[in-house]
Amino acid sequence: TCNQQVLITDIPEAKKAKVQALLNEYKIAHTPETTVSGMRRNMMACVALPTCPLAFAEAERYLPTLVGRLEVVLERCGLRERDIVIRMTGCPNSCGRPSMAEIGFIGKAPGTYNMYLGGDFLGHRLNTLYAESVTEDQIIAQLTPLFSRYSSEREKNEAFGDFVVRAGVVKPMTHGRHWWTMPEV
Repeated sequence: TCNQQVLITDIPEAKKAKVQALLNEYKIAHTPETTVSGMRRNMMACVALPTCPLAFAEAERYLPTLVGRLEVVLERCGLRERDIVIRMTGCPNSCGRPSMAEIGFIGKAPGTYNMYLGGDFLGHRLNTLYAESVTEDQIIAQLTPLFSRYSSEREKNEAFGDFVVRAGVVKPMTHGRHWWTMPEV
């Protein structure tokens, strides 16, 4: 799927133990005890450096580190298990599809990214440029108060991307041709 989820269904009872053993052997999270945070479950990145010659910044090797720092904030806000789509790409070609994420990053230079917010969880709405040329510490500093507000102000079953649009943090991206324009926040 567009979110890289896999469902294993209709396993005959006689084969469930074998499937369980394979999941355990390859360390595939599949139980409440082994499942990672909602953000980590929904992260995606392109290969970027050093594999891609077009990349300006890290993505695949760096996103797990960034998500680790964000998980600390999410835990403090009571949002660790909340599904939030985060994507990162090393250049504007956007192979990791950050424009489709609730939180998206496009690499500009080593350690520097444009941050986009407001895509919807299912990928039906593009996100909007929120901050240019941000570093890791700036990302944490800017997302921390938003996660805090989301924790206390969200409506029932409201996804993070929908919240930042409803709360006026970013305007909704109403047409794809406007994605590369500066936002009116």
